[in-house]
Amino acid sequence: MGRSRRTIPEELLLLALDPTTGTTAQPQSLDLGLAGAQLVELALAGRIAPDGDRIAVVLPRPTGDPTLDSALELLRRRGSPVRAVHWIGGPRLGLRQTYLTHLERCGMVHAVAGQMCGVLPTTRYQATDTAISREIRARLDSAIRTGVPPDPRTAALAALAHAVGLGKHLYPGNEGRSSRSRLRDLIRHDPMGGLVAHAVMDVQNGVAAQPRRAPAAGRQAGTRAAAEPAAGVPAQPSRRGSMARVGAR
Repeated sequence: MGRSRRTIPEELLLLALDPTTGTTAQPQSLDLGLAGAQLVELALAGRIAPDGDRIAVVLPRPTGDPTLDSALELLRRRGSPVRAVHWIGGPRLGLRQTYLTHLERCGMVHAVAGQMCGVLPTTRYQATDTAISREIRARLDSAIRTGVPPDPRTAALAALAHAVGLGKHLYPGNEGRSSRSRLRDLIRHDPMGGLVAHAVMDVQNGVAAQPRRAPAAGRQAGTRAAAEPAAGVPAQPSRRGSMARVGAR
């Protein structure tokens, strides 16, 4: 995979990067979104395919992108299809920093060293070419404004942006409410993006940790699981619910 096309994880991170503060919105959920974005990118590259709610490797050949190939190799080693919600909720957190470092190597962002409270060292990131971020945002804006079905990449990006809670970062306040609603609705335009986005929200709602329940007990238990997120996991909306915002760092 050449560098002529930005990957969905890269675009998701650039969307989340605040140009004023140099920090990322929704930092806790963004790692999950990046793991999901890797799955979508690998699917678009023909390396994996959905198998119900599971992900199967169909072509283990490397893409040429080291971050994607690392994920592909981990999936290959599983030996059998893995549930998307288990993969996204697995112990691969830290992707946000991995991709920030990756974008820095690619020259898409640059690191700015600083201090917090005059003591603690911090690193902020600024986009080297703000036109790239504007172009990504313009694609989402166009899909929201025109109602024309977007291409699969844009649809998947919109689904993931909604899943990690970027709606209120991109379209804040009461005036952005209709745009946030339409952003959520774009999830239906890409099956793989929709599968992954729902898995991201399920992980945040603690669904990944819940055992499979018999149909008779499912309704009441499912309601309780959605209302009580796992400890340490930011609350996110159910697929029908309204957006919730995780405090950005």
